Formats: sequence, C-alpha cells, structure tokens
Amino acid sequence: MVRRRRDGGGAEPASAGGLAFFHTMRRLQPFMWPGERPDLKRRIAIAIVLLVATKLVTVLVPYGFKFATDALTLAAKGGPAPSAETWRALALGAPIAMVLAYGLGRVLMVGFAQARDGITAPVVMHAVRRLSLRVFRHMHRLSLRFHLGRRTGAVSRVVDRGRLAIETLTRTALLTVAPTILEFVLVLGVLAWQFDWRYSAVVSAMVVVYLAFTYAATERRIAHRRALNENDTDASSKAIDSLLNYETVKYFGNEAREAERYDRSMAGYEKAAVRTYTSLAWLNFGQAAIFTAGLTVCMVMVVRDVEAGRNTIGDFVLINAMMIQLYVPLNFMGFVYREIKQAVADLEAMFRLLAQDPEIEDRPDAKPLAVEGGTVRFENVSFAYDPDRPILKDVSFEVPAGRTVAIVGPSGAGKSTVSRLLFRFYDIQSGRITIDGQDIRDVTQDSLREAIGMVPQDTVLFNDTVRYNIRYGRWDATDDEVEQAARLAQIDGFIRQMPKGYDTEVGERGLKLSGGEKQRVAIARTILKGPPLLILDEATSALDSATEKDIQDALDRVASGRTTIVIAHRLSTIVAADEILVLEAGRIAERGSHQELLAQGGLYAALWNRQREADEARETLARVEDDDGHDDLLLEEDRLAEGDGPRDAAE
Repeated sequence: MVRRRRDGGGAEPASAGGLAFFHTMRRLQPFMWPGERPDLKRRIAIAIVLLVATKLVTVLVPYGFKFATDALTLAAKGGPAPSAETWRALALGAPIAMVLAYGLGRVLMVGFAQARDGITAPVVMHAVRRLSLRVFRHMHRLSLRFHLGRRTGAVSRVVDRGRLAIETLTRTALLTVAPTILEFVLVLGVLAWQFDWRYSAVVSAMVVVYLAFTYAATERRIAHRRALNENDTDASSKAIDSLLNYETVKYFGNEAREAERYDRSMAGYEKAAVRTYTSLAWLNFGQAAIFTAGLTVCMVMVVRDVEAGRNTIGDFVLINAMMIQLYVPLNFMGFVYREIKQAVADLEAMFRLLAQDPEIEDRPDAKPLAVEGGTVRFENVSFAYDPDRPILKDVSFEVPAGRTVAIVGPSGAGKSTVSRLLFRFYDIQSGRITIDGQDIRDVTQDSLREAIGMVPQDTVLFNDTVRYNIRYGRWDATDDEVEQAARLAQIDGFIRQMPKGYDTEVGERGLKLSGGEKQRVAIARTILKGPPLLILDEATSALDSATEKDIQDALDRVASGRTTIVIAHRLSTIVAADEILVLEAGRIAERGSHQELLAQGGLYAALWNRQREADEARETLARVEDDDGHDDLLLEEDRLAEGDGPRDAAE
C-alpha cells in the first residue's frame, strides 16, 4: 500500500470543506460501488460485517482485563473459603481464563480488521484503476490548445495526487471514520451501563473539545500546506521542464541558472515545510493534552467510586483500558481529518481536470470517413488561434485524388496550420474542409486520423525500442513488414548495426538517435501505416544532402497514388509537385507548377533565388574550407620535411 506523508500534497481550494467531502464522495461512489462487478459488491458487504464484528470485540476485550483483575483482587484479600478446590479455581483458574480470553479477543480484533482491509483492497484498487484510466483517456481527448498551454509536471502531480487521494478517502473515510464512530457510540453505551451517565458525559465533552481543537488547528494550517504544495508543484514542473530541455541547457551552459531556479522553488518548499511540521507538532501536543485531561477526570471519578464501594478495582482497569483503546482511533481521527481534507482537495483538482471540455468533439451523428479517391478541398477557410491574430484568411484550394500539392511561404504564413486543421486539432471559424466531399466536422475523429499519415518536422519518439516506434504506425504489422518499412525509409542498415538491432532502446523522446535517424523512424512508421492521404511537414529537413535524395525517392514511392500535401521550406524538395501554393500573410499569393511560378517572377521566384544563392554560398564556403585545409596540410608537411617542428598552436 502506498502511504502518503502526514502533511499531504496538493493544492487546497477554499471549497474543500464542509459539504465538499460529501460532494466528492458522491462523485466517487460509482467507482466504489461498481454496478458491473457483483463480486466487489459482495466484498463490501462482507467488509461491513467484519467492521461491526471488529468493533464489538474491541469493546468487549477490556472486560477480560476487568474480570481477571477482580478475580486476582479477591484472591489477594484471603479469608476462609468453602473448600480448597473452590479457592484454587477462583484464585488461579478464573484469572488465567480471563487473561486467555483477553488475549483471544485482541487476536480476533486484529484478525477481523486485517481481514476487512484485505477483502476491501480489490475494491479500492479497482476504483483507483478505473478513475486513473478515465483521467488518462480524458487527457488524450483534450484539445491541442490545452496541451500546448499545460505544464507537464503540474498536470502529472494533479493526476498522481488524485490517484493517491482515492486510496486515502476509501481507506480512511470508509475504513476508519465509520468504525471509529461506531466504536465511540459503543463505548458511550458501555460507560453509561457499567458506570453512570457522568462518565459518558465526560468522554463526550472530551471528544467534542478534541475534534473542535483539531478542526480549528487544521484550518490554520491550510495556508502553510497550500504554500508547501504550490512550491512542490512548481519545483517538480521546473525539474521536468529542465530535464526535457537537457540539450538546450547544455548548449547555452545554463546548468547553474537551472539549478538556481529549482533551488528558489525548493527554498519556498523548505520554509513552508518547516511551518507545516511545526504546526503539526503543536496540533499533536494539543490533542494529547485534551485526551489526557479527559482520561484523568474519568480515572479520578472511578477512584472515588471504588473508595465508595460503588465500583471494583476491575472497573478502574476497565475504564483505563477502554479509554486507552479509544485513544488510538481518536488520535488517528485528527490525522484522518487532515488526510480527508487533503484528499478532497486533490480529488477536486482531478475532477476539475475531468470537467475540462474537449474543444473538438465528434458530433452525435458523426459517421466514419469513407475514403474513395482522397480528394482534399479547402473552401473559403478562415482560422485564428487568437481572434485578434488571424492565421488563414479565406483560403481555397483542392488536392485531387492521388496528386501532390506543396505549400510554401515565409515563416508564420500559416503552412503548418493547414496540417493541424486537416487533422482537426482545431475547428475553423468559417468555410469548410472536405475529403471526398465529406466535411471533416461530420466524420469521427478516429476515422479521419486513421486515413492520414504524418511525417512531422520535429519527430518525438517513445522511450521504447526502435521496433515499437516503427510498429506504432500499425500494431498488427509483422516483424517482416516493420523491417520492410525501415528499408524503404533507408534506416534498416543503421538499425542492424546497433548492438540490439530493432530491440535497441531509443531513450526518452528518442534522444539516443540523431535528428536524421529519428526522422527516418517517423517516415518508416508512416510507410507502415499506409494511409490514403499523406502530410509531409518538411520530412527531410533533418537529413544531410546525400541521404535527402534517397529519402526523397522513398517518399516519392510512398506518395505514388496517394493524395499528398507537402509543407516545405526547402524548395528543392517540391519541384516535382503537381501544384505549389505560396502562402503569404494567411492568403494564397501564388499558385502553379514550379516552372510556372518561376516564370511569374513573384514571391516564389524570389524565395527560390534566395535559397539557390544561400546553397551556392554554402557550397563555395565548403570548397574554400576544403582547399584551405589541404594547403595548410601541405605547408605543414613542407615545414616538417625541412626539419622545423610543428607550429605552435598559439600561432
């Protein structure tokens, strides 16, 4: 069982009080009482029976102490007895029997409690599993806008704390609060019956003061715990963000700055933690003082009653044992109250996450996409991420079935937005996007995305094997199909050179592979998927010139007969496209084939000439560097031949 810290974790909203507990338990009820699992319902019923049995035995156990003490007291007084045998049975047999009964009662008490916990464990863990799975699925349903704005570390903490909160609420609220209330009621009844109403009144007053003090002290601690958890979340978020950007940190030599940012959050955490633990110490001291006062009053009262002949020495032992026995769950109630408040806050945070509505949802009458040819059409499409900053403005174009259309333009023109809209990561503000005449808003998202293959510019891989990452394109693919896709992507040879071949781990986000290797893995899994529509978002951007030609040939073979949209920055990769669209400021400024656009002498021709000049400059610089290196080498060889030593590096 995973145990939480006594001071918990997670933000504490103002709503986490009073009725918030019952509201949260009501939302949790379907997970704790699963209608589809009668076996778990039976376990809950058995647990309730064991709960009652445990508390009955708990209240009766101190009577073994009482009877044994009374018997020993009688034996110690001495005096005439009817017979030696009767005296021996009274003096020895009865006390021993009572002690044995006491021991048996304690064993039964613990046994029933542990059996109850064991029987309810599958119920609790089933609830944890179901709610965790629901959150995981919901996170994948949320829109791209949400995920672009979220903090991975913060969301991860919310989910983890929510999962632990389920265990806390079920194990403490249901397996501790209810039993403690039952035990308290039974103890009051025993005190009133065995002694008189005064004892019940003292114990009741003590419990009321104890709980009131616990409530007041815990409420004062909320600010400290909130600061503690906010700094904990902030530190976790900064740590994850820094580690995910490990290479960037190294590029700029900012390890010290990252450590300083992390330490600032941890300094706040340290200060809040000290306050939290200090206030916890005062709370525990106050609880102990209140309980001890109530216990002392009861012990004084029973001493007076024993002296007056109204009670026996066994009664003195009985009330002491019963009060001490009550102290354990009562003391735990203070901890439980804090844990319940924290768990309610954590679950409320998780439920708020679940309450986030996905921006993009299937319509009630959505049907699967039926791809016949694969004609893609944008009709007067306008779109903006922010209403004040439009990205696409009344854009219209068509990609005929089996043809290739390239989209080019300066940075920020809206090229990548086209692919996001086609995948329906966002809904457009006006116009419509169709595939074979079907508006993509009228079809299911699953069928839409199943029909489109994507090779992104920035490839992120799963922290698993190369084979896993390629097979991600189609789970039912055989090993031979996976390897064939790798061959088409020009990566099979490289994979086979690695120590474990296709079973080599690629590391988190694929960091163990180079940019070009990751790109080819992405191409391979898209080849394996074999979709009727392809989107290539500068698929060869991370490759060297020699490999680019091989990959481009492979992509051309894959794109053959498929509707393909190429988002390009390097214009040399799209000269063979059936049509090229030039975007500028969210509008189509030019359109036509490569030769037609060059002949127009407009924006495309300017981009092409600029890239050609840059390429020629790079080639010239490379040749110069090669020549300089050769000349330097010859000069060095001449100097050595003449007997001169190597040139000083300082020169």
